[in-house]
Amino acid sequence: MTILQETPLQPRSIGQPRLLAGLTQGRADLQHHLWAHGVHPQLSRAAYTELAEAVGLRGRGGAGFPVALKLADLPARGIAAVVVNGSESEPVSRKDRLLLTMAPHLVLDGATGLAQALRARQVIVAVHDAAAAASVRAAIQERQDTVDIQVSDTPGRFVAGEARAVLRVLEGGPAVPPGRRVLPTRKGYNGRPTFLSNVETFAQLAVLARLGSREFSSTGLISEPGTQLLTVAGSVQRPGVIETPTGIPLTTVLQYAGAATDAPVLVGGYHGRWLPRPDGVILGRPDVSTGIVVALGADTCPLGEVHRVVQWLASQSAGQCGPCVFGLAALVDDFGRLLLGDPAGWHDAHRHLGLVPGRGACAHPDGSARFLASALEVFGEDIRMHLGGGCGRAVRGVLPVPGGTGE
Repeated sequence: MTILQETPLQPRSIGQPRLLAGLTQGRADLQHHLWAHGVHPQLSRAAYTELAEAVGLRGRGGAGFPVALKLADLPARGIAAVVVNGSESEPVSRKDRLLLTMAPHLVLDGATGLAQALRARQVIVAVHDAAAAASVRAAIQERQDTVDIQVSDTPGRFVAGEARAVLRVLEGGPAVPPGRRVLPTRKGYNGRPTFLSNVETFAQLAVLARLGSREFSSTGLISEPGTQLLTVAGSVQRPGVIETPTGIPLTTVLQYAGAATDAPVLVGGYHGRWLPRPDGVILGRPDVSTGIVVALGADTCPLGEVHRVVQWLASQSAGQCGPCVFGLAALVDDFGRLLLGDPAGWHDAHRHLGLVPGRGACAHPDGSARFLASALEVFGEDIRMHLGGGCGRAVRGVLPVPGGTGE
């Protein structure tokens, strides 16, 4: 078994790479970037909107909001900034970090091109990884953009990667989402309309601008064509970031990465859900909105792995609401007792999971509850073994948590 976090970023592709084109020799400087992708065209706001609508492009972060609708929601003028959310705080994910580290010019092309079309004053790249930030700063020095580009360091906490938390950090505030849910297109950076999306979205925009809608749509799903980046981790022989066509079968990805195809799989990260088997699963939304596939394998204790993760999720609470502060803490206790064979832990976990969703100030309680509820459903046989005395397997840290085994 190989843990992703202990290996270098390894970009690979199933099919012809687009986002990862030209990276076989490592990081692409400006010269190699232009050789692989060509010059970025200058497009109008209407052209970007038309292209995004034609291919059904959605944001490649957790929300998956249609890019064309986001552009349409912005006012005609007075846009403060284009913000690239590179605060990839999900412990498993590495796709955005890889793009910023190895293909920073592709991301900057998408961001600066859109900023010029929107007549935004600046581009802000928010990133918490030091290597990624250094790569972007080096890329800025190689370019001659007419729009101002700033790199802002952000905390690495889980909730700090949420869009509204990123905006608060950029304004000098705490790295937690505010309770109110106001779209950045209405009230974003410094209270003004802002286009904010994650790193891969801007890279996709740069590819789309160059290829046009017809060529962009020559691969992938009809409903959302193109390619996608997947971080494949866990009990796999070849972990790393893989570019694939959208709509690829999950079994194909697992086979490519050297993982078993007859064991449970986590899709969507620690706010995602467990699948009992990968058979018949097509990788599209909403399962891989965050681009994460984790193979569990058969030689670790599933409940022990889940308990480690829920402990970490509870530690990442923003401390703003009861479902997060008390609900997640209760679930840590529930799963701990269940792990020790206490039937009351099983009953209490179900009861608490019914109280958490829909009541939080941000998406953290809901996402955590989704992850845990699917674990109770998928690992039913393992639960029965623990209630009968234990499963007999050690907890090997296949699911990485910062500061723990598998980090």
